[in-house]
Amino acid sequence: MFDPATFRKVLGNYPTGVSAITALGDDGVHAAMVVGTFTSVSLDPPLVGFFPDKKSTSWPMIERARGFCVNILGADQQALCRQLAASGTNKYADVGFHLSAGGHPILDSAIAWIDCSLEQVVEAGDHYLVLGRVIAMAVVRDADDPMLFFRGKYGGFADLEAANP
Repeated sequence: MFDPATFRKVLGNYPTGVSAITALGDDGVHAAMVVGTFTSVSLDPPLVGFFPDKKSTSWPMIERARGFCVNILGADQQALCRQLAASGTNKYADVGFHLSAGGHPILDSAIAWIDCSLEQVVEAGDHYLVLGRVIAMAVVRDADDPMLFFRGKYGGFADLEAANP
């Protein structure tokens, strides 16, 4: 067995994309959380997934909404990322958004978005595996650099290219 610090250090060498998961809660409050675990799962049916921590205070609100929108963040959106990842209920202060046909917030500044209905939630250790069925999607800022999380830091693909010529 190995310790959690070694686990994190080794897996920290694998860059992940950064997405904001948004939903309109059953109480009318706009919920949001930031994940680095978003992935495509299946083309037929169209499924995506992510892994929220079981200790997350935002996940229960998103789960109760029975759907969510995945907002792919750009490398230039670190301040927005920190704001949406923070605890509290005022995550959307000064954040431009509009609602998808499914009723979930689409961040106006996202690179792309994927609107989903909640398909399934599976326990996976200290996280959940959340599967969403894609109901709509679009690319908004096609030429922009996506935000990545790598070795404990946020950046972009261009940052990684410059650091590793």
